[in-house]
Amino acid sequence: DDAVWAGPDDDPANKGGHVILVAIADVAHYVTPASALDREALKRGNSAYFPDRVVPMLPEKLSADLCSLKQGVDRPCLAVRMVFDTHGHKRGHTFMRAVMRSAARLSYAQAQAAFDGRPGSELNPVVRKALADLWAAYKSLEIAREKRSPLSLDLPERRIQLGPDGHVASIAFRERLESMRLIEECMVLANVAAAEALEHARTPLIYRVHDAPSREKLYAFSDFLRTLNISFAKGQVAQPGVFNRILAKAKDTPHAAVMHDVVLRTQAQAVYDAANIGHFGLNLAKYAHFTSPIRRYADLIVHRALIRGLKLPGGDGLTDREIRELPKIAEAISLTERRAMAAERDSTDRYVAAFMNDHVGATFPARITGVTKFGLFVRLAESGAEGLL
Repeated sequence: DDAVWAGPDDDPANKGGHVILVAIADVAHYVTPASALDREALKRGNSAYFPDRVVPMLPEKLSADLCSLKQGVDRPCLAVRMVFDTHGHKRGHTFMRAVMRSAARLSYAQAQAAFDGRPGSELNPVVRKALADLWAAYKSLEIAREKRSPLSLDLPERRIQLGPDGHVASIAFRERLESMRLIEECMVLANVAAAEALEHARTPLIYRVHDAPSREKLYAFSDFLRTLNISFAKGQVAQPGVFNRILAKAKDTPHAAVMHDVVLRTQAQAVYDAANIGHFGLNLAKYAHFTSPIRRYADLIVHRALIRGLKLPGGDGLTDREIRELPKIAEAISLTERRAMAAERDSTDRYVAAFMNDHVGATFPARITGVTKFGLFVRLAESGAEGLL
């Protein structure tokens, strides 16, 4: 449901700058307030992703067809045009309701190959030029991102491959490509622009907020670091950059993977809220979810808020009733998100357990990830399977 484009800014006053377009399927046109689709979407809150299936927030006719930005097909969208200088600092943004046509639908691997100078023969010159411009824009965004110093966690994602019989054929960790980071950065910046635009228009919205770590978690983190002879003052003000420096120290040591896990466990849980406290992990003062309305109800609310606040055409913006209920909606979708995450984890754990059941008696390299009075928690390196010893 999202697409990106970038090109050099032709404004003489912004030499070396870039223009980035992020276009998102116009779900608000199809899912209108208080409709049957809307009520069911709020009940689900979000899509849930399992190894063998997706439980979507919206019907497949929308998620896989009408709100899918298919290659070569005109599709209605909500888009943001962002202008950045040569150092990746945003100079301005404009939201619009538009019709777009995707020039190419590429996998991350295809895009990465092009970025690495090995574009596939299936890519025409227009697409190759677009990818080159996108990569140039991303390299400037990296400069600003490094300066902002968001929390830099590297948490490998497991990919469970099922065979034709429905049993687990293999478990491996997904490769982390720079093309993925490029899309993530574009999405983050579009989300920031949405929050800024709505605040400027004085239109209520649902924020994505992430509080700083609690004092209790910081104390436990300090105790853990002491076992590795790394100093961390318990009373200091925690900033993402502090955690990043500790992660950098652990890099290329036997403790690198565990350190990322412990830093993650030290963080608070991100939630949705009608009141803004900022996003600690991303180190951002304003942040809202705008880029995935097909799979997150929060983004649909933000789309409706933009339509209302910026007076975009259509008449299907946020209603007065929704504005009154924003705190209640935010609480509800925070709960559905946790429910989906728990279900996804449980499903993955069951598949992994079934996979390991066929390997009883085998020997695997493992790492201790936790120590308690009643035993050790260990994780297998190859599959990420966890257990108690």
